[in-house]
Amino acid sequence: MTRLRIIVAGAGGRMGVANIAAIAAHDGVELVGALDRSGSAAIGKDAGTLAGLDALGVPVSDDATALLDQADAIIDFTAPAASVALARQAAAKGLIHIIGTTGCTEDDDDAIADAGAAGARIVKSGNFSPGMVALTVLVEKAARALADYDVEVLEMHHNRKVDAPSGTALMLGEAAARGRNISLKDNSVRVRDGHTGPREAGTIGFATLRGGNVIGDHMVILAGQSERIELNHRAQDRTIYANGAVKAALWAAGQQPGLYSMADVLGLAD
Repeated sequence: MTRLRIIVAGAGGRMGVANIAAIAAHDGVELVGALDRSGSAAIGKDAGTLAGLDALGVPVSDDATALLDQADAIIDFTAPAASVALARQAAAKGLIHIIGTTGCTEDDDDAIADAGAAGARIVKSGNFSPGMVALTVLVEKAARALADYDVEVLEMHHNRKVDAPSGTALMLGEAAARGRNISLKDNSVRVRDGHTGPREAGTIGFATLRGGNVIGDHMVILAGQSERIELNHRAQDRTIYANGAVKAALWAAGQQPGLYSMADVLGLAD
């Protein structure tokens, strides 16, 4: 059986090493390259050693162009500018591009969608955990069914995370907004400070916590007059994201060029 040849971008980061380990543990895939930013301490090191495995004979490089010629797919949990650049290269070569990068602007998202239209098979998600993707479906249904309940999204991550709210929190907020048939951009409250006045009905609130080495805790609260529903997800290990990314890459191998979500991969998309 032909194995899917994968490059991991951001190989020296927390998710990078998790993705390397997941590829090594899965049948049907093969790590053929590892990328990191120029100047990274990971450059030149063996990808397997970085991930706590035996050496794989795959040194970390900062030359994306050379590596992409050897690959079928890229797994990319990096930064918005890097993901946009890789998406354009993936489109030019007709590659699979799995994007777990968060903090993207609307322009970044538009550029990534354009890359899907131009020939890349892209799966982009704020979270690759199957459990979290299932939770978004529940949130959308609950927000629709409980239309007059206040919706609040609470998230906590480790103290090195640089974007807020998290991509997962925004994914949950988008699910609630779909359930209400409203725009999250026009109805979200990201900051409360000082004399804010009463909560504006129909808005979706976000609260962000950072500390320690928390991998990812998320809660969606639907608060009514006489009851409160709390929908929770706690990530206990980054392997859930990495395994989901590998699953997405294998799924995308059978798809036409375009932009997909993890809900598509799991058969949960409408």
